[in-house]
Amino acid sequence: MTDTAIEAAALAKSYGRRGKTALGGCSFRLPAGRVCALVGPNGAGKSTLLALAAGLLRPTRGSITVLGTDPAAARERIAYVAQDKPLYPQLSIADTLHLGAELNPGCWDAAIAERVVSEGELDPRTRVRSLSGGQRTRVALALALGKRAELLLLDEPMADLDPLARHQLMGTLMAEAAEHGTTVVMSSHIVGELADACDHLLLVSGGQVRLGGGIDDLVTAHALVTGRGPLAELAPHTVVESRATGRGLTALIRPEGPVGDAWDVEEPSLEELLLAHLRSPDAEPLLLPGTTAPAGREVAA
Repeated sequence: MTDTAIEAAALAKSYGRRGKTALGGCSFRLPAGRVCALVGPNGAGKSTLLALAAGLLRPTRGSITVLGTDPAAARERIAYVAQDKPLYPQLSIADTLHLGAELNPGCWDAAIAERVVSEGELDPRTRVRSLSGGQRTRVALALALGKRAELLLLDEPMADLDPLARHQLMGTLMAEAAEHGTTVVMSSHIVGELADACDHLLLVSGGQVRLGGGIDDLVTAHALVTGRGPLAELAPHTVVESRATGRGLTALIRPEGPVGDAWDVEEPSLEELLLAHLRSPDAEPLLLPGTTAPAGREVAA
């Protein structure tokens, strides 16, 4: 077992003849055993990063290791659910789960796979082509959990689900991850879902990791300040974003010491933290200790 789930060093991926950049010089480390929220605007490179970690793409430059080895070599220890939830449409649900068992001999957990399906009140005889988007999601997650992988890579896994199904499946996913020590990386745009379920954050913007670390630690490293003083008074601190409000000036900062008495200081919510960084792509990145890839380390491509 390794203490690092994913490590990227100057990781870059470009597409097409014109070399459209999806990721550019991305470096980070994700410790094993975390439930990680992968967030960022559309086109930021989240899906590309997950596909690289799953071994479905190869880097244009730089390198990535998964569970201490090359992603392709770790494939049996990884479960990946893509955004479009690809399944064989002609197979029934029962046949799909049987295929999962055949492809994962020795590690398949039929009980959890069948439970995820039965909790959705799905008839195992139903063919995949007849399922709704949310039902396909349930079957795809049943396959991922049934594999008993060390690393789950989930690209917008709950997007097609209604709120009740999302809550129930997220609870199952988190309980299984906690019981088995599974590392989970999950992209999502639903901030409330992430705040309740995840303990780690990677914010990708402009092809780079802008924030990385434990969610509680990242929130604590920032402060939301409001006051009527000039912005220059905040000069000793790292100002991520500032904007005029009805109460004067509101700024998200990384304090470098005490904040003056003229400012009201409170802890930002995760949503406030993410929105401020997304609105300020030129803000200085912050990767907390344990999240930065070791400098100069060679990582197998």
